[in-house]
Amino acid sequence: MKLLLIYLVIMNVIGFIMMAVDKYKAKHQAWRINEKAFFLISLIGGSLGTIIGMYTFHHKTKHWYFVLGLPIILLGQVGLWILYLRCL
Repeated sequence: MKLLLIYLVIMNVIGFIMMAVDKYKAKHQAWRINEKAFFLISLIGGSLGTIIGMYTFHHKTKHWYFVLGLPIILLGQVGLWILYLRCL
């Protein structure tokens, strides 16, 4: 359980940093992070960090698929956590 929590913290920090880096790159017209990468990091456990980064840096907030998709992923993950904890 402890390793899982460490993993989730790392994934969420990565998601948050990815939003910061992509926002920086957008402002400086540099090569950008692929949008699929944000969804991948969210699906493998970094959804909360990605959402927090999205609103902290005001990045990707005009894209409906981020505004709706990332919270849906997070809700699914929370639901899985609840099911997992009830089965213990």
